[in-house]
Amino acid sequence: MRRVIIAAALLSAMASQASAESYKLIADGNTLIVSCFRGPWKDVIWDRPNSNFIDSLIDFGYDYPNAHAIAERICRDDHLVGNKAAMKAEMIRIYYESPEIRGKTRKLY
Repeated sequence: MRRVIIAAALLSAMASQASAESYKLIADGNTLIVSCFRGPWKDVIWDRPNSNFIDSLIDFGYDYPNAHAIAERICRDDHLVGNKAAMKAEMIRIYYESPEIRGKTRKLY
């Protein structure tokens, strides 16, 4: 019983440290939600994209495999953890490298 209580206390402490990082980018009235689950450690052991991130990439025109790959790339890059400005810059860079998605005049901000 004592072990169960200790394990529960440790798990609840770790769960309270987990967080989500998110921000929004807008182009032509469409909103791209960049949202990542961050685990309790600085390492990207548990980090993953939230479903609204993948869904918003699909809404922008990416197919599911590419949307998932982009979201994983953003959320699991250890250089982007805790750095929303760098996450935003990387997502904008990826977006502008996809001319078939953004078109000639669609600007992301």
